Amino acid sequence: MVLLQVKRGDEVLFLFETSVKEKTDVVLRDLVALHNGQLKIQRVCMEIEELAEHGTMLPGEMLGLNEEQREELKLKDVYSDKCIPSGGFTINKDPLLRRNGQQPTEAMQKVLTGAIADAKAMVDRRLAKSSKTLTLKIIEEALNLLRGAVTIVYPMQLPPHDTIRMEFTNTEDLTGTQASKEVIEPSKAQFWFAGRQMLMGKVMSEYLGLNDKTKVVVKLNQLGDGPPAREAVISDPMRKEMMAAAFRRQEELKAHLLELFKVGISGK
Repeated sequence: MVLLQVKRGDEVLFLFETSVKEKTDVVLRDLVALHNGQLKIQRVCMEIEELAEHGTMLPGEMLGLNEEQREELKLKDVYSDKCIPSGGFTINKDPLLRRNGQQPTEAMQKVLTGAIADAKAMVDRRLAKSSKTLTLKIIEEALNLLRGAVTIVYPMQLPPHDTIRMEFTNTEDLTGTQASKEVIEPSKAQFWFAGRQMLMGKVMSEYLGLNDKTKVVVKLNQLGDGPPAREAVISDPMRKEMMAAAFRRQEELKAHLLELFKVGISGK
């Protein structure tokens, strides 16, 4: 199997295992799903951290309003009495005015934070340095882990407008957010190898050759981004090693010439 080191820009996202016989369409589809899956897990983890601190999300019309403003407008969070965390809650008001302030008990917080830590570790981009590949199954398992933890703490489910529930049901709306700029739209996805775009309808071997036991760098981007910067022919560690070797050789040559000069002087 060929090992793809997948990058976006200069950042390594993950390692992916495939075959030179696989179709480019299939590989690109999986790479985009993995990248977007990593981003989804990051977003869900961030929101669950807020859930553990400040409870469920307020309805859209109440977001950003303080208590006085809500009372003045006669707005009420009807889900605050329905979506109560297991074991009860204490009040911990949300300074961002996004969540209802009903913080789960310490034991339930640990259920959530433990799942966050495990899910993050499963899709950590640093795993690529340890030669560990990422698969769609791992993405699914990480999401199921987070979903399970939320269900334990909120067996009656989260409100339908809560970002976490919307992420789990793939109905999230990222319009106008920074996250929308990070997600790659499958219909606009592209990937590149050695400065060449890998076109759809091809086979991976047309770009990588027939060696099915190699490791190469491919880069993801979107239509309109333009060609990504080509990888350096020589890596930084190799370049430094070569420079050090050249310096040692130069010093050895100087020492040798100095020795010859001394011998010449003494011969006279």
